[in-house]
Amino acid sequence: MSRFVRASAALVLTGAFTVPLAPAAGAAVPTEPADDTAFTLSLLHANDPESQLLAASGQDDFGGADRFTTLINELREAEESGAQAGADEAEEHGVVTVNSGDMYLPGPEFSASREDGAPFYDAVATRYAGYDAIAMGNHEFDFGPDVYAEFIEQVPDVPVVAANVDVSKEPSLAELEEAGRIAPSTVVETGGEQVGIVGALYPPLASITSPRDVVVEDLVAPVQAEVDRLDAAGVDKIILISHLQGITYEERIAQELTGIDAIVAGGGHEVMANPDDALVPGDEVTVHPGTGEPLSYPLNATNPDGETVPIVTAGSNYKYVGLLVLNFDADGNVTSVSDRSGAIRVSGTGDDAVAPHAEVEAQVTKPVSDYVAELAETVVAQSEVDLNGVRDPGVRTQETNLGNLVADALLDTGVRNAEQYGVPVPQIGIQNGGGIRNSSVIPAGPLTSLDTYSIAPFANQVSVVPDLPRSQIKELLEQGVSAAPAASGGFMQVAGVNFAYDPERTAQVAESDGTITTPGERVRSVILHDGTVIVEDGEVVDGDPITVVTNDFSARGGDLYPFRDADYTVVGSTYQGALERLVTDTLDGRITEAAYPEGGSGRIVVGEEATVPDPGTGPTPSPTDGPTDGPTDGPTDGPTGKPTDPASQSPDPDDDGSLPRTGTAVMGLVAAAVVAVGAGGAALYLSRKRRTAGDSAPDA
Repeated sequence: MSRFVRASAALVLTGAFTVPLAPAAGAAVPTEPADDTAFTLSLLHANDPESQLLAASGQDDFGGADRFTTLINELREAEESGAQAGADEAEEHGVVTVNSGDMYLPGPEFSASREDGAPFYDAVATRYAGYDAIAMGNHEFDFGPDVYAEFIEQVPDVPVVAANVDVSKEPSLAELEEAGRIAPSTVVETGGEQVGIVGALYPPLASITSPRDVVVEDLVAPVQAEVDRLDAAGVDKIILISHLQGITYEERIAQELTGIDAIVAGGGHEVMANPDDALVPGDEVTVHPGTGEPLSYPLNATNPDGETVPIVTAGSNYKYVGLLVLNFDADGNVTSVSDRSGAIRVSGTGDDAVAPHAEVEAQVTKPVSDYVAELAETVVAQSEVDLNGVRDPGVRTQETNLGNLVADALLDTGVRNAEQYGVPVPQIGIQNGGGIRNSSVIPAGPLTSLDTYSIAPFANQVSVVPDLPRSQIKELLEQGVSAAPAASGGFMQVAGVNFAYDPERTAQVAESDGTITTPGERVRSVILHDGTVIVEDGEVVDGDPITVVTNDFSARGGDLYPFRDADYTVVGSTYQGALERLVTDTLDGRITEAAYPEGGSGRIVVGEEATVPDPGTGPTPSPTDGPTDGPTDGPTDGPTGKPTDPASQSPDPDDDGSLPRTGTAVMGLVAAAVVAVGAGGAALYLSRKRRTAGDSAPDA
């Protein structure tokens, strides 16, 4: 590693998340060896497994924690033996294995771990992978710091590294830090050399998950300080493993830091490969957003000293293992990257097939498969009425009873958890129609856990936005109907409020930052369910501000909802978990036709006068009913959040502006299930003991 010059200031983050960078102009690391190559390091890496334990979504022959474990262990053995070494590599050889975070994700596969007596299946898989270090990811905090601490405790002897994270105010994590399980870096002895591994986490973490009192600092200064400390201790080979939500962020910081020999990126799910690397069917190499060129392996950036820093990543969901082979001279400087470096897919078929790891298959695959199959048989409620989740005409064009049910679920959880998270009790619930994804009518009869996933598949969090001016409430409703009568993912389904709009009047036009360039004139009448009039004859009625509960995508300005950087607090549940809690607990397992009639209950009407609210519409618990008992399935705690990087959200290509894809689709994953399930996108923190409709509420 070259001698360092400490960066003089932290990276300025404002604006860094939305402007992709072109690759640095410096020369690439040569693939031919230098004459003075003295040591070769094989860096095996992965990122974003995200509880996709069973198989790649829709690809039963690829991915899966059991096959991944076999492959990474076989690769490590081969690299340690030097059997695959090329002529450009040194005789002295070492191996390091790392993962850049998001070790688990809310979803049906994760929820298997929350059963009474069940192990943390993601931790079991992590143990067998044999990592030398793992980074913190954002999804590790989706259930709050205590669940993350539980995960770390079940992965003994694997350090978690994060140089820009302060966990001292979270007792469960602070205890692990004191024990050395969490640290800014770790040093691995391999092949007679020391390799430092430094971690870094996305600074605006609170905007996308629930770290509670975990503090994440701006990145460059603390990372540089840790690199310098290792250098002073004689460690001259240093790898950064980071989880920054998009590889262009790693590319940016590579241009700010000195002394880093390579970066393993996480959070962006980019597929990076060379032309001859075999990909999982359906995958394509990610295009660099700055250049429009496919991401070859590695991506090179130039640091302030003019040295090239290779950046690598390996897709997500147990589909690939990355192999970066670095040649060093005697002074610890990278002299070349071996041309056998690249992405290696996890395959169960063809010439590159690997067999499932026997212990992981028995201890993870089998019990999780059985659990997910049972979701299709787990009844959470009985419905007296067909529930309409069709897109058009449906949840993207008009009020529907399923839309009401999902919006009621947000309000139900917002009210229930308000006191626990220190926020005002919300009066209005807003769910964008694009987040209701079953695209079908669910017939009257049993509603299963699997149904709730098909309705609400994303890992979006219930979020309370306090004390909005009434004028802004009108703007939000105007945006919800701005595309009408055309179908739009931004069409609102609402709870706690009735309103009337006229689609013939002027539609509101909003900019991406929520600025209103053309005021809307469509919303004519708005009445809260307690009888409070908010808008009359198209004019806002003066009065107290209103607190809204929505999902975090919308709170961040998704679908151009004009929240305009308002602070919001996630309150302990994903919207899927809120839906399950509503039907099992508040509705006592019964969805009645009286409460949810076909065609809706008149919450949204075309015209000049809103329907007079029925006090019984949309059952909502009193705050005194008590909060959700711990995290249901998503961020448990609620630091306020600001908009995250839109580039880090991967939009569904057919969704015209609806919820981003924060995980894989629900359907199509598990062969054992009657209806297969994609584990990445949904979020369920199922009770530690499953209950059918009519039993007491889940421990959500």
